[in-house]
Amino acid sequence: MGAVRWLTSPQESRPTGGGGRRVGGADIAAIHEVTRSFGELDNRFGSGRVRSSVVKYLDTAVSPLLKEGSYGEATGRQLAAAAAELTRLAGWMAYDLEQHGLAQRYLIQALRLARGAGDNALGGEILAGMAHQAIYMGQPAHALDLARAAQQAAQRAGIHTLLASSHVLEAHAHAGLADSRACGESLSAADQAFAARRPTEEPEWLGYFDEAYLAAKFAHCFRDLGEGERAVRQARRSLDMDNRYVRGRMFNLSLLAAGLLQCGELEEACTAAAEALSLAAELQSSRSRSYAADLRRRLEPYRSERVVIELLEQSGELSPA
Repeated sequence: MGAVRWLTSPQESRPTGGGGRRVGGADIAAIHEVTRSFGELDNRFGSGRVRSSVVKYLDTAVSPLLKEGSYGEATGRQLAAAAAELTRLAGWMAYDLEQHGLAQRYLIQALRLARGAGDNALGGEILAGMAHQAIYMGQPAHALDLARAAQQAAQRAGIHTLLASSHVLEAHAHAGLADSRACGESLSAADQAFAARRPTEEPEWLGYFDEAYLAAKFAHCFRDLGEGERAVRQARRSLDMDNRYVRGRMFNLSLLAAGLLQCGELEEACTAAAEALSLAAELQSSRSRSYAADLRRRLEPYRSERVVIELLEQSGELSPA
């Protein structure tokens, strides 16, 4: 289902089930709790350690409830939303492992479930995730469309944090297209939306999007535009973050190192890079490996410098195959 189609198609038929197993609130609460727990493990250890468990739970515990459960419309919407959250996580994990086709299939299925739940906020979050993946895959024009679709969903839902997320993803897409003016406009819109947010009134699954996360997205934009000083400033802000997000810290340290290299600060860049590479070695995350490989490419022009030689020797196990 394309982004525009998701936004414009009529609401699907009411989600009800006539199977033999009665679905209740405890079933839905269990799905939410499992999703939250798996999400925390993913952020700490990388998707490689937990994705198979997520897929097994989705296939053996959640899908049977959707297909064979007995529930009315209200419960059906709650079940569809819970299943959409978990399916989205499965897609995000496949993306983290750079299994992009599989990730897209999961995310499209999550969109369908969010549609069945009538949940514009969750649909917008899924569209934002698809934009995130498109940027990573080097498809900024496609990411732009997805980010704008996410904005429309966020506006429908009235969720300012989600609106900030979709604006900053649009900014990153503009940076990928080397359009600094449009990028700046979108970053300003993201700032304004973020300032208007009311976290206590927003879905729990948006809790990850805080000041540090927003700063990291700003840093990505400035790095890609070659604006080293601004990238460094935002990357430093991004490191004032929740320590449970180990993979995110690895990404943010990589951003800081890249920005410092753009500023000609080689020794400090190597200090940040060493910490990033150390974290990458502990994570089962293909994206972390790709960030590490990108750092190595950025360090290549300085490979004869003592500080770089020492860094590369220390992290030799991360050499690209």
